[in-house]
Amino acid sequence: MHSGLLIKNGRLIDPANGIDKKCDVSIVEGIIAEVREEIADSGRQGRNFTVIDAAGKLVVPGLIDIHVHFREPGDEEEETIASGSAAAVAAGFTSVVCMPNTNPVIENETDVEYVHRKARQARKTHVYTMGAITKGLEGVELAEMGFMAQAGAVGFTDDGCGVQDPAVMLRALKYATMFDVVIAEHCQDDRIAGKGVMNAGYQSTILGLPGIDSLAEEAMLWRDIQLIKKAKVRYHAQHISTGGSVELVRAAKNDGLPLTCEVAPHHLLLTEDCCGEYDTNFKVNPPLRGQEDVDALRQAVADGLVDALASDHAPHLQSEKELEFLAAPFGIASLECALGLYVKALIEPGILDWPALIHLMTEKPAKVIGIDKGTLGIGKQADVTIIDPNAEYKIDVSTFRSKSRNCPYHGWTVKGKVDKTIVGGEIRFEA
Repeated sequence: MHSGLLIKNGRLIDPANGIDKKCDVSIVEGIIAEVREEIADSGRQGRNFTVIDAAGKLVVPGLIDIHVHFREPGDEEEETIASGSAAAVAAGFTSVVCMPNTNPVIENETDVEYVHRKARQARKTHVYTMGAITKGLEGVELAEMGFMAQAGAVGFTDDGCGVQDPAVMLRALKYATMFDVVIAEHCQDDRIAGKGVMNAGYQSTILGLPGIDSLAEEAMLWRDIQLIKKAKVRYHAQHISTGGSVELVRAAKNDGLPLTCEVAPHHLLLTEDCCGEYDTNFKVNPPLRGQEDVDALRQAVADGLVDALASDHAPHLQSEKELEFLAAPFGIASLECALGLYVKALIEPGILDWPALIHLMTEKPAKVIGIDKGTLGIGKQADVTIIDPNAEYKIDVSTFRSKSRNCPYHGWTVKGKVDKTIVGGEIRFEA
């Protein structure tokens, strides 16, 4: 008895295989069995097949977010792997990558296995994790990278902290060449950033808040580019936020260096002016920058310099975000509205079309972390997202499956609604 799904009449967008046309997709035992313009559903009904009519909708590879914080272990009151996974499938994401800056830090194989076990129990989305580059994110002693890679860590980062010592970073890069995993960096030179809480400039001066100069990001990115010239290892710049970083990435890619980068929705949509009312929901790290930086990042996406769109979903308790701007934590919970935000930032202004957007949310991020996902190729695991591209909805934080509500987009009207999320051939979310 075969069990399966037949998705009919949808517009299939599969950038990995160069497909953008009306197609049917047959899924058998969790695997993509057939992709053709017309697949008859006769004879399947008695064989435990579910037929999904996707007319007027997009059928795409399961979306991938390579930068989320699920807060477990340590801060389960903000998010758990289970609540984060529920938020992910509701947002169309069939694969996510958790950051290791939990409490305790994900820094050995047992920690990596813990995340994987919790994800299996949640049975929603595929949850991958990165391990820490250094023990305790302290930037001094390398964490157990080899054991973590064996346990399935898809990369290493001290996200939340940049590795300040260039000698330690070079050692990490050289070490990573042995495991063929990516080293990801939160580019921030703390000596330049100091105790800053928003972008340094006119706005921070007016508000009387300490600023983080864009040079803090650019100086570390420039330094790391020199290091990867030496180490020749896959390197990923996380959530770049400045026009200067865009130019550094452009030059490095022109030099043929193995560098990739990601952009978060808030850096494509919001500017430092949003901090004018001291609303801590706009406090993120790297901070919201100026309009010229937003324009530069959008242009970088248009030019194909950006390799992944990543939410940097960072849930926090309301009580923490209600502290004054200086004391509140950095971060925005945006996983559940990420797709709509990308549509607003990139499709509506005509920067990207749907195939180009899907490319940056499927095949390309899968390549960054080296997983066999982001495609609807025959024989691949059936991770599929069905999207209604014209459905408008209002972002309402009270409906979030995430445990946290620290989202500045509440009340925004966005387009592009997830209709169904299929993970491993099972419907894990239906609108």
